[in-house]
Amino acid sequence: MTAFGYALSSEEQPPEELVRLARRAEEVGFDFAMISDHYHPCPLMRIHPAIIAQAAATTARLFDGRFSLGVGAGENLNEHILGHAWPEPQRRLEMLEEAIGLMRRLWGGETVTQRGRFYTVVQARIFTLPAQPPPILVAASGPESASLAGRAGDGLVGTAPDEKLVGAFEEAGGARRPRYGQIGVCYARSEKSARKTVLEGWTNAALSGDVPWELKTVELIEEAVKRVREEDLEDIVCGPDLDGYLEAIERFAGAGYDHVYLHQIGPEQDAFLEFCEEELLPAALASANGNRRRKRKERQSTR
Repeated sequence: MTAFGYALSSEEQPPEELVRLARRAEEVGFDFAMISDHYHPCPLMRIHPAIIAQAAATTARLFDGRFSLGVGAGENLNEHILGHAWPEPQRRLEMLEEAIGLMRRLWGGETVTQRGRFYTVVQARIFTLPAQPPPILVAASGPESASLAGRAGDGLVGTAPDEKLVGAFEEAGGARRPRYGQIGVCYARSEKSARKTVLEGWTNAALSGDVPWELKTVELIEEAVKRVREEDLEDIVCGPDLDGYLEAIERFAGAGYDHVYLHQIGPEQDAFLEFCEEELLPAALASANGNRRRKRKERQSTR
């Protein structure tokens, strides 16, 4: 079954507005929300994974089982601020895997002394733990990070309907674990105005490969996107046409994602949520139910 979520964008909204939008998204009927926080969660360099483990344990306790911790290999934009050298991608993945293992040990309630390859803790213990450790969702953009997600994580987060990415996650041990796919959208009264909003405020979506993770400053990102054209952002669903949103959801579901969440770009958050309540979510749920019935019939016919 596909679950539908709403993306809370810390890059675009202040914290008090994010809280209001989260409440509204729940009222509208979304199953979950995913929030970006590019200052706190990456447990590699700026913040020791033992500190992340404690913060996540406290949050999971407060949210009573409704919290998952999303982690990834980081971005130079956020990680360089304390003056540390920026490691190559493979080394960052190794750091992430060690960090995940350390956090799991601390969530087990033991007193941990560990002198690992990257991280050291001495007699560390988290005294206030949730009933269950929070699931760790690992962001992946390629086969190596997807394999790490399947090997060490409790779920996968991706931003493209890539069957190979999901396949690498499943082959590494994630076959029965959730897969979260983020879909970039921009609802507006017309496709033209939506395209204008994306071109003015979210051109970074056109950056590909390792470029988004390697750029060090906002100024470098602004320089990198100067030549982005409207046609370079065609993967983002724009405007009020319901079919475009349903087709995007179907592409992600077809690639193997069982959770999809929508990132509404720009200021029209309330209009988008109203659109979801009245049109998109009812249609998406009906489509998902229809697909399930069709697959059930196909399985019965092959028996």
